[in-house]
Amino acid sequence: MSRILLFTGKGGVGKTTIAAATAVCAAKQGYKTIVMSTDAAHSLGDSLDYQLGPEPALVSPNLWAQESNILYNIETHWGTVKKWLAALMAWRGVDEIVAEEIAVLPGMEELANLIWVYHYEKSQDYDVIVVDCAPTGESLRLLTFPEVAQWWLNKLLPVGRRLMPITYPIVRRFTDMPLPDEQIFSTIDDLFHQLDGLRTLLTNPQVTTIRLVLNPEKMVIREAQRTYTYLNLYGYPTDAVICNRLIPQSADGSYWEGWKEAQVEYLQLIEECFSPLPILKVPLLKSEVIGMKTLEEIGRLLYNEDDPTRLLFEGKPMSIDQDNSGYMLTLELPFIAKGDVSLMRSGDELVVTIGNQRHSILLPQVLLGRELKGAKLDTGRLHIRFGEAG
Repeated sequence: MSRILLFTGKGGVGKTTIAAATAVCAAKQGYKTIVMSTDAAHSLGDSLDYQLGPEPALVSPNLWAQESNILYNIETHWGTVKKWLAALMAWRGVDEIVAEEIAVLPGMEELANLIWVYHYEKSQDYDVIVVDCAPTGESLRLLTFPEVAQWWLNKLLPVGRRLMPITYPIVRRFTDMPLPDEQIFSTIDDLFHQLDGLRTLLTNPQVTTIRLVLNPEKMVIREAQRTYTYLNLYGYPTDAVICNRLIPQSADGSYWEGWKEAQVEYLQLIEECFSPLPILKVPLLKSEVIGMKTLEEIGRLLYNEDDPTRLLFEGKPMSIDQDNSGYMLTLELPFIAKGDVSLMRSGDELVVTIGNQRHSILLPQVLLGRELKGAKLDTGRLHIRFGEAG
């Protein structure tokens, strides 16, 4: 199977650079690699210093790159359904040009982008698929779309198909409204099966892992925490956190002293928030990162000649289970020795202290407002009990 690596993070942290550098590094090691951007505000081509389009382009030996385009993607994957929706809206009196535009339903762009990943893995044309995802909020919607779409299609598709032979002859006597035909249902049915396969791919840690890119800044770390919590909640495996643009300690001058001191503090916070995930560090370079040469340098700094496709962390760092008495939040903390556990809660954040080690978690919505009942450390796992909602 292909190895799939997804990079996400708050806008502006350098995830496109890190994704591109990883792809360049993989290609240099002999892997047939494609790097693709699902962000509407494309910068992958700028990073590679190469003009990209909606189909893969060979940019260097073993390396292909692609910037997704919503109109191209929709026509490729949703063309039949889009034409029917546009005809339906035009029948309702919507201007033809406007109908074409609004026939792109919410979520269709995300779905079309994801389908590329599914097709590339299925075709086995590439050894490695690197995805430069949209900023964190959009990425979460993108990654959960297969599950949401499956629910809707599972509810609506069978009903519509069963009713079609009975109701259509009657409806057509009274209206010329465009009705979905067997081709429409077949297209949706095909997408349903692709989504099912995609969901399996994205949640298989032996195939797909997500790497969170952040900068050592408080707001960025907090958003990365929230993203990490929800990725765990949805079952998407994360195998590394990449701390980008660290100011080197060798940077001299009083201008940098305050930044360096703050970064030392924030690096400690990153360790607390994301342990036991490995934290990869990339220093701030002296020049802008554009083109293959600087991307190769970033790749060397990031992976130190190691295989960038290697699974960097295996396991499920966080899980939430429900039982009759409430919820149990379980954290994998394999490197923490047994000791007294203390919990401190502040708003939506929970700080766990075990001996001289701290672990900070942003709680998901399902646990907010629930009474904290206690915690127990057992063979590398910390079980935290939450009671009923207050």
